[in-house]
Amino acid sequence: MIYDILRGLFFLFCCTSIIYSLYAIYAAYEFFNQKFPDKSDFTPEVTIIKPLCGLDYNLYNNLASFCLQDYPSYQIIFTLASCDDPALTIVQQIQKDFAHLDLSLVVCAKTIGTNLKISNMANAIHLAKHNILVFSDSDIKVKSDYLKQIVQPLFDQQVAVVTCPYNSLIDGKIASFEALGIATGFNPKILVARKLEGVSWAFGSTIAIRKSVLEEIGGLKAISNYLSDDFHLGNLPYKLGYQVTLIPYVVEHASADVKINELFARQLRWSKGVRVERFWGYVGLIFTQGTINSILFLCLTNFSTNGCLVLLSTWLVRLSMAYIVGVILFQDKLVNKYLIWVFLRDIFDFFIWIMGFMGDTIVWKDKKFKLNKNGKLSLIE
Repeated sequence: MIYDILRGLFFLFCCTSIIYSLYAIYAAYEFFNQKFPDKSDFTPEVTIIKPLCGLDYNLYNNLASFCLQDYPSYQIIFTLASCDDPALTIVQQIQKDFAHLDLSLVVCAKTIGTNLKISNMANAIHLAKHNILVFSDSDIKVKSDYLKQIVQPLFDQQVAVVTCPYNSLIDGKIASFEALGIATGFNPKILVARKLEGVSWAFGSTIAIRKSVLEEIGGLKAISNYLSDDFHLGNLPYKLGYQVTLIPYVVEHASADVKINELFARQLRWSKGVRVERFWGYVGLIFTQGTINSILFLCLTNFSTNGCLVLLSTWLVRLSMAYIVGVILFQDKLVNKYLIWVFLRDIFDFFIWIMGFMGDTIVWKDKKFKLNKNGKLSLIE
């Protein structure tokens, strides 16, 4: 009796995962085929704030890409917590190489909360000259039309936040394995969520926000104790009735190889962050995990013909979704190279998902934090 129930349950999960994969393809096609009004003449002055901590992979090229914008007027503020940070040398070189630009450097150790990246950003706000702020992580590389593209939706005064997805610029096998999960797992999920629920969040890859709206939500202080700071920079304006726009402009996330334990800690941190912010959505991920569900169904049917057909169908649709979304639409070269790893990555994701339910401790920047139910961080001494 129990086996019949389990077989039926996992068959259902396989069916829902197939439906999810097909819907993800549809959501991705719709996303990349959006039609926006041409506002190319809308070029308001912009302040870019780049929080830095350590020598990220490809750091000089990442920062330089923001200095090569085909845009009439913008300011960049680089912000560090310490003069001993090795990123300081890179910033100083950037200032020499792009001396014609409006570049500023802030070095300040002041903290306003447990999220040190947000404290870093807050230390630079007072130097911002312009009403549109762009926050972007230090590991992001962009094209020369980046600013032109991300500011256009802000022509509409109801749009308070603009964000965008990203591909990966990777060096190393483990980093590639991690990035594959972004390209074939995370990106499809966010596009399905966008289609079903709308956009109520943002990504650290790019957050363009009106300064007035940032002040309205309480400034960076309002998110200074949260793990998912980018989520809240989109969510708080959304709760006030503003629109958040996810645009079909893809930036690059640069990442060098990491150790297995670093990969595990980061993935588990992200997983627990999603669990505390959106618990039932996190639980519902079981309906999307076709790879592991089809394996379990095959085992429960004693490797029957039906079990094999269900597994084959589920895996074929999953692989098709990964290829169409990752290779064709996002044009991610990494997916094209490592596509066959998708199933192994799915199994890894399943175990991370299970472990995400366990405990409330995370590791971030070599420090331990307690992750509270509301998503806030408490430093563990």
